[in-house]
Amino acid sequence: MRIGSVEVKTPVLLAPMAAVTDLPFRTVVEEFGVGLTITEFLSADAIKHGDSKTTDKMTPSLGGRQFGVQIFGRTDEAMIQAAQLAVSIGASLVDINMGCPAKRVVAGACGSALMRETELAQHLVRIVDEAVGPNVAVSVKHRAGWDNAQINAPEFACAMVEAGAKLITVHGRTRKQGFTGKSSNEIIRRVREEVPSHIPVVGNGDVVDVSSFLRMREETGCDAVMIGRGALGNPWLFRSIKAVTEGKPDPGTPSVEERYDVFKRHISHILELKSGPKLVHEVRKASAWYAKGYRGCNALRQRVWKIPNAEDVLQECSDYFEELITCRVS
Repeated sequence: MRIGSVEVKTPVLLAPMAAVTDLPFRTVVEEFGVGLTITEFLSADAIKHGDSKTTDKMTPSLGGRQFGVQIFGRTDEAMIQAAQLAVSIGASLVDINMGCPAKRVVAGACGSALMRETELAQHLVRIVDEAVGPNVAVSVKHRAGWDNAQINAPEFACAMVEAGAKLITVHGRTRKQGFTGKSSNEIIRRVREEVPSHIPVVGNGDVVDVSSFLRMREETGCDAVMIGRGALGNPWLFRSIKAVTEGKPDPGTPSVEERYDVFKRHISHILELKSGPKLVHEVRKASAWYAKGYRGCNALRQRVWKIPNAEDVLQECSDYFEELITCRVS
């Protein structure tokens, strides 16, 4: 798949998720073969005002890997400044969020609220496209519509392409649905049919395994799939998708030993790349993701949430995984 001058070899992207897709998370997923990762979604206004908590999240991928940055906002100066900052750190793609359903984002008339202001949305795409220059692609991520009475994804996507977007990502839920109910592959299919064929369309929503990945591609004709919540503690999903799309056997789910090894690698990235008072919280989150589904995972989560420092959380999780391995072997 090509996005302007950007080549994505594996047709699966990591969705931008607030407080999730930080550099350690993206690095682990990249190691397992994802086609492209995108940063957490970042407020253009916060960037404009020099908010260090926001600008610190705009991080380039390690090892020269290509990556995207997602921004949201509705004012010219803020969006231009955020886009140019993304380019300055080496982003290959600047994605404009027009799909976030969060109340605090919609209250500022950003995110999915922009689907009700097509002319303004087009204007934002045009100014960002001009700001990033010809070597960086601009994309738009949006939803099926505002609610069931206002399903406008196909025409909205076409309007964004007309304004200069080189990629469209569609989440098959409405803003009113949030993350409840089911994502509609039918809406994604309609967008793919309406958007010019040279512009890639990416489907998003409810893909959690290889079968749902294949089903979305078959039912929608989308060029690639974006995965969000299905990737939590599950980088192996990208390994499986990469293998299947290359015509190779699915490596399948990891052993507890492999899960433990990748957990430790993820934690090492966190300890190396992050700092500050929230460090222990990041380690706690990772422990919950990787232990999910194993015996005693809920009790582990309750224990680590009471531990005040990252090193002791890591020790508690190490003891937990080593006990699982010992019990399995014996």
